[in-house]
Amino acid sequence: MRAYLKQPLVISTLVALLCGLLSLARPLDQGYWNTRYRFGQKPAPQSVVLINMDAEISGSDRQTARVLQAVAAAQPAQVYLDRKTNAASPELQNAIDRLGNRLRLVVRYAKQDTFEEAYITLPPPAIVPRSRIVASGWITNFWRYGVSTAATARVGGVTYPMLGSALAGRLGEADEEIRPDFAVDPRTVQQIAAERLLASRSAGAALRGKSVILKEPRSGPGVLVGYFSHGRIDPVYLDIAAGEALKNGDTHSIDWLPLIAAFAAIMFAVKRIAARRLRRAAYVVAGLGLLVGPALLDHIGITSNPSASLVGLTCFVAIKLWSKWQTQVLQTSRSGLPNFVALTEQPLPGQHDVIIAIVGRYEEIMATLPGDLHGEFARQIARRLAVGCGARHIYHGEGGLFAWIEPTRSLEQHIDNLEGLRSLFAAPLLVGKHVFDTNVHFGLERNHELDAVTRVNTAVASATEALKHGRTVEMFEAKRLANAAWELSLLARIDEGMRNGDIWLAYQPQWDYHEARLSGAEALIRWNDPVRGPIRPDEFILQAEQAGRIDALTYWVLDQAISAAERFNAFGPRFQISINLSAQLVDKPSLISSVADIVRRRGIDCRLLTIEVTETAGMCNRPAAIQNLMKLRAMGFRLSIDDFGTGEASLSYLAELPSDELKLDRRFVSKIVHHERERHIVASTINLAHALKQTVVAEGIEDLSTFELLRQLGCDVGQGYHISRPETLDQLIARYAALTKQGSTKLKSC
Repeated sequence: MRAYLKQPLVISTLVALLCGLLSLARPLDQGYWNTRYRFGQKPAPQSVVLINMDAEISGSDRQTARVLQAVAAAQPAQVYLDRKTNAASPELQNAIDRLGNRLRLVVRYAKQDTFEEAYITLPPPAIVPRSRIVASGWITNFWRYGVSTAATARVGGVTYPMLGSALAGRLGEADEEIRPDFAVDPRTVQQIAAERLLASRSAGAALRGKSVILKEPRSGPGVLVGYFSHGRIDPVYLDIAAGEALKNGDTHSIDWLPLIAAFAAIMFAVKRIAARRLRRAAYVVAGLGLLVGPALLDHIGITSNPSASLVGLTCFVAIKLWSKWQTQVLQTSRSGLPNFVALTEQPLPGQHDVIIAIVGRYEEIMATLPGDLHGEFARQIARRLAVGCGARHIYHGEGGLFAWIEPTRSLEQHIDNLEGLRSLFAAPLLVGKHVFDTNVHFGLERNHELDAVTRVNTAVASATEALKHGRTVEMFEAKRLANAAWELSLLARIDEGMRNGDIWLAYQPQWDYHEARLSGAEALIRWNDPVRGPIRPDEFILQAEQAGRIDALTYWVLDQAISAAERFNAFGPRFQISINLSAQLVDKPSLISSVADIVRRRGIDCRLLTIEVTETAGMCNRPAAIQNLMKLRAMGFRLSIDDFGTGEASLSYLAELPSDELKLDRRFVSKIVHHERERHIVASTINLAHALKQTVVAEGIEDLSTFELLRQLGCDVGQGYHISRPETLDQLIARYAALTKQGSTKLKSC
């Protein structure tokens, strides 16, 4: 049902019905008939002559009588005095009586759009008998254009003909509605000025045997009435056009509903034409017919209001053109292949998987190829994919992405097929005179319950990840997809967590072997999300680094660590706080100024803080990083090489970085009791560090044996669960205060 309602014909018919019911398209009727009557106009009937009396003549009974006498002398067939005449001077009365039955007095309704008796005033019977009175009044549209009049008017129980009926020489039925013949050009009505008639006897020759209307001057918005294609004019011209319409035969009016029914029926019939070219031609003919039809019907006396059906036609054409534009522009890539919009606009069939292929180094290839060969390159890739997967349609997206859908099968079969498909690209592509080696990677999406847009985007993300990690196929599993929204808003959540306390610092104590006391602690960031619970640091720190947002997190940690150092050192013995500095931040030009601002604001002795340099993301600008580290050391900070012995934290770091401390990685420390090789490595590293005047910190001490062996090897500081797990600041301060008060030097007292 929903698909049926989305059809262009159904939508346009419903819109047309709504416009008809609510009369929303009235302006369109006005424009239609104004346009129609600009063409095919005809001259006014020669049997009617209009005598225009100016205000001076019309306002004087004597002058009006003179005009009537001149008209009578010309022997007209009928005379209509279109002037307010509620009283007459003897001279005017004499002129009226002399004309006898040839004169009729026109009485006009004082208000348009009504034929109520209250709005018409008949002259006294002494002036003219009731049988010699004709009426005039008009029904107008929204724009105050005359659209119809009645055949007769009924006043005081007596029926009077309307002026149009009288001019046509017929008395219609009381309820007959007359629509003027707007094809009559009012500018061609024969007109004579009353002054000319009085001044020249020859002017009256044109009145012989004619219907003569003596008209008083009229002006003002309440008096003038609109005449299609001619604007607002004196209503007498509408009376003349109404008389002409009656002479041509009876007029009939049809409502807007039959025209809408005709529109729907015609378009439905055309839609069933199988041949595309013939159907297009039929649509054009049908559209022209619906557009011109009301005007042709008007020629034979059938009037209508075509606006609602024209709205339906316009809506139908607009939807068809929009659909064509979507197909040709929105749903087609530059290569001529259907694009991803075309894929996502349609409901995907059930039990079908979405597969995205991404071409490696696609943008580089595009930069190498001339612009006119870009489409050919994409089409060649699409042909190979179509041959390998058997899909009817290959969709082309930006950035070297291609998509298709396949029936769901086992994951093993999918992977085997995609591996085989990838092998098709072992042979190079020849595009014009250019030869390219190509490799493709695939994203597979199997979450059938999701909408098409989400599925395609998920498959694109999978393909991108496959390319990034060099794998043939990658697939977003349902669990990962469920976490995607949360991960994408991670940075905003980090900012919120720092504000509301969900992100906080834990402190893991460090034991000084030489002084036999707790001499410091490493600040470790923690996150307890109210919804997801504890979140591992490596899950959100890496995200912050990749997004370039590690700065705010690091400066927040520094500010918190300064507060902790102040509290610890208030007890007397020197207590060192260590914080981690991401390699992403080390080479930034703004690092030194930002740290200096914090130190200046807090007034801290930088010697109480140790900065541990990690190699989480690797340094992009090594010389700049070394310069920054030297400046930090000059400010008083101690520098520590973290995770020594792994990744880049090796001898090259020890040689280049201006460090004060070296931290042995837990992977070496944890094995020194039972593995001689690791024990020799740790011992040699301690000796090397001491030779370079470096302090050695061993992290990852899990038991007493490891702790004691490190003492024997000459390690300076120890850190690990055997000494203490990370604690909150308040917990560690409470324990440190107790130890300081007791003055204990035994490890078990920690």
